[in-house]
Amino acid sequence: MKTRFKPKFHIKKGDSVVVITGDDKDLKKPRKVLKVLTEKNRVLIEGVNFVTKHTKPSAQNTKGGIMKVEAPIAVSNVMLWDPKSHAPTRTSRTRVEGKIVRTAKKSGEEIK
Repeated sequence: MKTRFKPKFHIKKGDSVVVITGDDKDLKKPRKVLKVLTEKNRVLIEGVNFVTKHTKPSAQNTKGGIMKVEAPIAVSNVMLWDPKSHAPTRTSRTRVEGKIVRTAKKSGEEIK
């Protein structure tokens, strides 16, 4: 995705999110975002979308073999977790004292 401007996502690294579609769908269990890949519109989430990766022996991994690693999923398949209402929520951006902050639509709380 080659654009002039950096895309804005409703999710940042370190947020608690819920997977709303796919094999790892679980609306009650919040998980942590490890990485946001803005170029590909994907996010890497802890404990979601495990794939098998075949690795050759190297200096770090002298044995090599088959490993299970987390793969990124589409950013549209996750929703932010609202800690106050204990449910997934949409977000809005509002300006507070000259700064743009994210607020949860369900509870109206500011998301840190």
